[in-house]
Amino acid sequence: MALKVFGTDPATQPKLRQSFADDVVGRFRAGHSVNGRPASLEEWRVTTGDPEVAAKVHELLGGDAPQKFETKGEDDIEVFTASAEVDIVIVKPIRQRMVFWSRANKLVYATDGEWKLDDSGNPTDEPDPDASLSFAERKQKGQDGLGPVPDTELYFRLAADPDLGIFKFQTGSWGLVRDLAYDGTEDILADALADGDGKASAVLKLVPTSFVAKNGPRAGQTVSFTKSAITDIKAAA
Repeated sequence: MALKVFGTDPATQPKLRQSFADDVVGRFRAGHSVNGRPASLEEWRVTTGDPEVAAKVHELLGGDAPQKFETKGEDDIEVFTASAEVDIVIVKPIRQRMVFWSRANKLVYATDGEWKLDDSGNPTDEPDPDASLSFAERKQKGQDGLGPVPDTELYFRLAADPDLGIFKFQTGSWGLVRDLAYDGTEDILADALADGDGKASAVLKLVPTSFVAKNGPRAGQTVSFTKSAITDIKAAA
């Protein structure tokens, strides 16, 4: 029996500790900031506001010890892991949309590529003004700040410790949008989630990539970067 050491006022009584197993406890990131400029990474960086989560991520994925960093968000602890690939359990469908931000960083509109979306993410009867553009034209317009850019979200647990909580991966990668479409990933994941009672196993990867630029200011130079990938999707056991 617990000790009665909290007085008689109902407001001062202890509340049962809640489990964080169903909360978003951290984010997987493919890059970081160096002197105020974005830089890609070859191993995952994980941010969280919970020291226990950070310590467990470090234990499971290796790398540098957890450290504090400057941020406006609550996830002010970062772990530069030693893992480019992580086994995960996806817990909901991938959310993909295109978002157009104003210069004041306010959302002008979101779209599924064909129709503008309402505040709940459902298509409206207002067409996307860029619906007729090719992928390359959309990408150029988005990179010029004149049109929407991708916003892809993935929610998952770590296969090595599902009870640690839910992690989020969010990216504006054009390459991932293209790959997901070419690979039919959304349909594969939907089938896997249905067969796995709402859970699907997969591998979240960072893949080093390079090519020789054919035109532009870096023509003839080798361009290297890291791209994210979601592979080996199947129904969770």
